[in-house]
Amino acid sequence: MAFAVKEALSEKEVQSGLQAVVKDGLASQAMVTFTGGAFLVAFALKLGASNLVIGLLAAVPPLMQLLQIPSIYLVEKVRNRRAISLYASGLSRIMWLLIAILAVLLPPKAGLAILIGALAIHAALGAVSACSWGSWMRDLVPQDRLGSFFSKRMRLATALGIALYLAAGFYIDLVKKRFPDLELYGYSTLFLLGFLAGMVGVYFISTIPEPRMAAREGKSGFFELILVPFEDLNFRRLITFLGSWNFAINLAAPFFTVYMLKRLQMDISFIIALTVLSQITNLTFLRIWGRFSDRFSNKSVLALCSPLFLACILAWTFTTMPEKHLGTIPLLIAIHIFMGISIAGVTLASGNIALKSAPKEQATAYLAANGIINSLAAGIAPILGGKFADFFATRELALTLNWRSPVRELAFNTISFQHWDFFFFLAFLIGLYSIHRLGKIREIGEVEEKILFHELTSEIRRPLRNLSTVGGLRQMIHFPLSLLRQVPSVTHLRGQKTEG
Repeated sequence: MAFAVKEALSEKEVQSGLQAVVKDGLASQAMVTFTGGAFLVAFALKLGASNLVIGLLAAVPPLMQLLQIPSIYLVEKVRNRRAISLYASGLSRIMWLLIAILAVLLPPKAGLAILIGALAIHAALGAVSACSWGSWMRDLVPQDRLGSFFSKRMRLATALGIALYLAAGFYIDLVKKRFPDLELYGYSTLFLLGFLAGMVGVYFISTIPEPRMAAREGKSGFFELILVPFEDLNFRRLITFLGSWNFAINLAAPFFTVYMLKRLQMDISFIIALTVLSQITNLTFLRIWGRFSDRFSNKSVLALCSPLFLACILAWTFTTMPEKHLGTIPLLIAIHIFMGISIAGVTLASGNIALKSAPKEQATAYLAANGIINSLAAGIAPILGGKFADFFATRELALTLNWRSPVRELAFNTISFQHWDFFFFLAFLIGLYSIHRLGKIREIGEVEEKILFHELTSEIRRPLRNLSTVGGLRQMIHFPLSLLRQVPSVTHLRGQKTEG
């Protein structure tokens, strides 16, 4: 382990480290853009993947995060988080090189096996890296700048991702039109570019300084260390919310692309355009949510963004009634705009609230516990989603209003659930439960509803005017805050313990 830790970092070293964290974020975003999302799903479908296999591909990465359990012991034993993160990330990202080469040279079934196996190894090593990375960032990034720093990192990464995503989408469309027999090799090229970008990120990780880990009081055993976060009442409430939320989202989200490709018969270029639109709105609002999370609280941001994202999931069920209709395209555009707005706040605030709630001397165990619960939820959900998609493929629930008169008869389709619609609706219901759990969390900076609403409307009036005119914005924002009305303002947060 050649990377030395320091007792304390100078301000210059902290600033240099933060710049390297941003650069790694850009490189990592490039890797994710080339190797994930619509490209990974389309590649798997081209190899003949079923709905269950698509669900498995979505489930493998989060399930592999369970390796954070032994990683806690590794981090506590070695106490050199930079070295662990560097080596694990490097080995993890090499898997995309194997996928790029082997998955296209072997027969489709063997290619799918290579894809799933290499993705599992990639995710497993990534879990080891993530365990050390979270604790490392908890000590490196100043606590009063968590929101603004990570929102800046996400904004820059998202902007780069938009440009690369568009370029990659045009490239795939060009290959499909001019060289249709070489489409798989087009995806392979993207995976190779993702591998190269990932290795650039590994270099930047090597340049980030590491402060020495805070010493733990006493010598707790391994299992005692794992159980400590679950004894903290407030943190237990937090992981209950995040776990149920991740289950709800991952039940539906992995199948949005499949739904548009198969059910709506849309070109991948149009799907990419919608994704870019979502990323643009995401980029627009990241700065706002970053300021709000620092100024007020991450919980306040989650209370605003979570219900909006759930409404977007529910809206997917109305894109067909029961087939595509005149409102399908406008509705998809609206869904992606508001998904971008809401997911920006959810992603930023959910990560920061876990970092902020973890005690410094036990950050590794706390963040790993959060990762374990989220991974189980996010891993099980898409597998169930794949099963549900096959089960509900031949089932339908419809509600029609009929009007009869002496001269005519009219029928209006009010509800038409079939295939994917069922678990989109189920994900919405589970998400409502998670919002209920959010109201029980305590965090420094919670404010009264009137104050937060006034500040929010002042902040977002300009970007909303540029994006769209949305009727009923006040009611949309008022709903999630009303769920928290009974929660008192908290001016000081301390880990709460219970017997059970």
